Amino acid sequence: MTDLIALSADLRAEGDELDALVAGLDDPGWRTLTPAEGWTVAHQVSHLAWTDRLSVLSLRDPEAFTAELGGALADPTAFVEAGAAEGTTEHPSELLRRWRRGRSELTAALALADPTAKLPWFGPPMKPLSMATARIMETWAHGQDVADALGVTRRPTARLRHIAHLGVRTRGFAFQVNGKTAPEDPVRVELTGPESTLWAWGPDDAEQRVTGSARDFCLLVTQRRHLDDLDVTATGEVARTWLGLAQAFAGPPGRGRKAGQFS
Repeated sequence: MTDLIALSADLRAEGDELDALVAGLDDPGWRTLTPAEGWTVAHQVSHLAWTDRLSVLSLRDPEAFTAELGGALADPTAFVEAGAAEGTTEHPSELLRRWRRGRSELTAALALADPTAKLPWFGPPMKPLSMATARIMETWAHGQDVADALGVTRRPTARLRHIAHLGVRTRGFAFQVNGKTAPEDPVRVELTGPESTLWAWGPDDAEQRVTGSARDFCLLVTQRRHLDDLDVTATGEVARTWLGLAQAFAGPPGRGRKAGQFS
């Protein structure tokens, strides 16, 4: 439970950081286009409000969530686009209130969740710890789109470790969603986090290796930057192939970003 409480606190903090970016925007600011094609700042926040609502539904009423999941299976892209568009017709103040209310409901639901429960989701079922980690990842990733749109450089925090951990754990999924069999070769991942802290996963003697900046690795696995623009290096064919496919979020393969887009 301590881990879940700590993750919920980090999720709240991640949401608060994005909230601070958008709370003072005027109407044109909410209509600012972000790097996600066709998505404004309002789309980004609306998407988070929508996925937070579905997360709460999964926690509180798994059967109702499974019923909504049918729409996603029929057309995943349209399902996500519809969720993102929900808030774009609202006044920004109402969208902001709705997102804040949903964030509060989600952290409350996570605090009461059975840590051993398997919750339905768009990918494989997951436990509340994984859901909290995924919500941190999504909030940070969509917050990056907003920051990029507004020309804001965010300070890396220790919360990146959650996103990096998810990026490592989804290696097999990244191969699978791209129609490939995940190699069994172990991969050593060594990343430098804030304050020069070293975060590592995998056996120390693995031939396949990924090294570099934790922030850049998180930008890669959330597909917010192209590999060519990042301080992330792969050693070995398996590691190199993985970095070309890396995806920490559920759903079909993402389109990512073009090389040099943010230079």
